[in-house]
Amino acid sequence: MILELRLSNIFSLRDEMSLNLQAANIQTRKAQTLKGNVFSIGGEQLLKSVAVFGANASGKSNVIKAIRACIEMIRSSHNYNEDTTFGIKPFKFDGYGSKPSTFYVRFLMEGIEYEYSFSMTRTEILTEQLYYYPNGRRSLVFSRDESKGPDKKNVYDFKLVLKRPMDVAANTSRKTLFVSRASQMDRELAKQVFRFFSDEVVLDYHLPQTVSIEQILREQKPQLLDVLNTADSDIIDIRLQGNSIKTYHRNNPDVAFDFETEESGGTKTLFRMMLSMIDIIQKGKVLFIDEIDTSLHTQLVEFIIGMFNSSKCAQLIYTSHNTHLLNTDFQRRDQVYFVNKRDDGSSDLYSLFDYKDFRDTLDMEKAYLQGRFDAVPYLSKPRI
Repeated sequence: MILELRLSNIFSLRDEMSLNLQAANIQTRKAQTLKGNVFSIGGEQLLKSVAVFGANASGKSNVIKAIRACIEMIRSSHNYNEDTTFGIKPFKFDGYGSKPSTFYVRFLMEGIEYEYSFSMTRTEILTEQLYYYPNGRRSLVFSRDESKGPDKKNVYDFKLVLKRPMDVAANTSRKTLFVSRASQMDRELAKQVFRFFSDEVVLDYHLPQTVSIEQILREQKPQLLDVLNTADSDIIDIRLQGNSIKTYHRNNPDVAFDFETEESGGTKTLFRMMLSMIDIIQKGKVLFIDEIDTSLHTQLVEFIIGMFNSSKCAQLIYTSHNTHLLNTDFQRRDQVYFVNKRDDGSSDLYSLFDYKDFRDTLDMEKAYLQGRFDAVPYLSKPRI
């Protein structure tokens, strides 16, 4: 589970932005009715979903894009070669192109808190750190500072957690994150951290190879049918016959339709998406979605968000510009963030919770459209 993410100097995110998934201490009546949107783990109260709203070109998609790019580095940097250029671009103006980009994440793994961070240019890793709290106290696993090189003994500082860490350091170039290389070289704690980012964090919904259609139809069929009906489908039953999926419709409940050849492309896409969503939710993973409302009806989007808010411990971080989703009936104030484009081209990320004068009883969508939170476009009259 993710507690907090911080990024700086990546795409339009010039200054450090923080996306905090720790639940705020909100004691209002509305917050009490939405207590199911929060779960407790490892002594922390965490949010099950967080929304990022903003106008077109405000930079809200860059929030998800930047997080994905950094996590992809953790997953893949052990394969980078000398000619690799990272998929992370710094802010272009005001001299930031020559400044480092940074990534920081706090997360929980098996009830233990971890802090992992690194900084980089477009072509090399500059610093990297991993801390954890095995007994409730912050303890260093390793730190790395390439400016202290070239001697690896000066670059790295290790505590007694990883076996033969200098062997890993000797095989870690400035193109590679130490965590990625240490996992590849069978260091147990590094493997656990790597598996968290590769298995527990889903960068976009798709049909995972681990999904058991048979199990989902056995355990979650009513929920799956509810979603299809929300999308105006008249499917009343789904069955697995051998390797084929058969559907049954309201008008002809005794006639089987072959799912792959006789259902619409939209129904098949929605079905596969929901299989993925249910799998993510059942396994308590973290999902990132950019523009969640693209090609989906608002009611269906609300249904999906509600699935996460009703889950045991899954987390959803998504962006949207659909103002109808700005609704305090299904989300708390600390679950809503806004992105605004500054005059200098950089993006500013901030939480609705920071607006202390905004009460749960007010109309969030109306306030947003009135520009109260700044994250809407201001259009001048067209010239004729």
